[in-house]
Amino acid sequence: MQGKNEQRAGLLYGIGAYGMWGLVPLFWPLMKPSGAVEILAHRMVWSLGVVGIALLLVRRWAWVGELVRQPRKLGLIAIAAAVITVNWGLYIWAVNNGQVVEASLGYFINPLVTIAMGVLLLGERLRPAQWVAVGTGFAAVLVLAIGYGRPPWISLTLAFSFATYGLVKKKVNMGGLESLAAETAVLFLPALGFLLWLGARGEATFTAGGAWHGVLLAATGIVTAAPLVCFGAAAIRVPLSTLGLLQYLAPVFQFALGILYFHEAMPPERWAGFSLVWLALTLLTWDALRTARRTRAQATRLAKAAATAFPGPVPGSAFPGSVSGSVSAAAPGPVPVPDADAGAGAPERAPTS
Repeated sequence: MQGKNEQRAGLLYGIGAYGMWGLVPLFWPLMKPSGAVEILAHRMVWSLGVVGIALLLVRRWAWVGELVRQPRKLGLIAIAAAVITVNWGLYIWAVNNGQVVEASLGYFINPLVTIAMGVLLLGERLRPAQWVAVGTGFAAVLVLAIGYGRPPWISLTLAFSFATYGLVKKKVNMGGLESLAAETAVLFLPALGFLLWLGARGEATFTAGGAWHGVLLAATGIVTAAPLVCFGAAAIRVPLSTLGLLQYLAPVFQFALGILYFHEAMPPERWAGFSLVWLALTLLTWDALRTARRTRAQATRLAKAAATAFPGPVPGSAFPGSVSGSVSAAAPGPVPVPDADAGAGAPERAPTS
């Protein structure tokens, strides 16, 4: 019963995390008349404060000393910070300039871009269904480029920046809160310097927009950290395959908001392009779930074989007939690691919009 309650709580945390990432387009327009760069700078500054308080409460500071003694890791953190700056800044600009639908597309195609980068940069081998999914996604981009009369550069930049961010994060191998703290620490001084420069020029909106506007700008730290905390709570309670399915909630919500709330246009060719993307994601999810079932079945066969061969306790195992270790189920798609809005994601990562 306790296990079921934990999984139910994890599911709610996951829905909460991806739901917040999906609804974040409602928040950025409240920042006007602040520009995208000013909003981004406030997000960096206030996020460090919020995450710092969270780490203080849970007393997780040992990683700081270890990180400082590893120059290569520090360099990767700096790269991750630079890439997420592009992702966050472009996403805020897109939302506040009537491009919510195209921004949502970036997080829809992110899993496909992540897989393509795995092949090109890491030499990973794809299963046939994954090749078909990637090819279908490429066709979708071509259709959308024809429909827009230009490449969907907002979507592509968001997808590639977030996929790159996920790749770097995988090499850094740090927890969500710790990683976000390190990245925002790298960005803190440049962001604060930019805000002070705006203030000196009389162009800052933090106080000029009134007290409520200042509160909203400060709340960008909470908007960044809250879904990250929920994601972390979900990740330890539900299978990776469940998180892989939940990740699509964020771009679905963003897409729906773009059409129903912001009333953005969706001509037939755009529907055709999005339909191809959804078909590619369906193939990807089906293939991953099928692979997960096969993996579990293989694990069960190995366990039975071990139980037959070793009637007593298996070395390294707590119970008779059990096999030490575990086999993880394949996720239905890249799961974003915290940080990033995204909205939706990449392997073992959580979005960040």
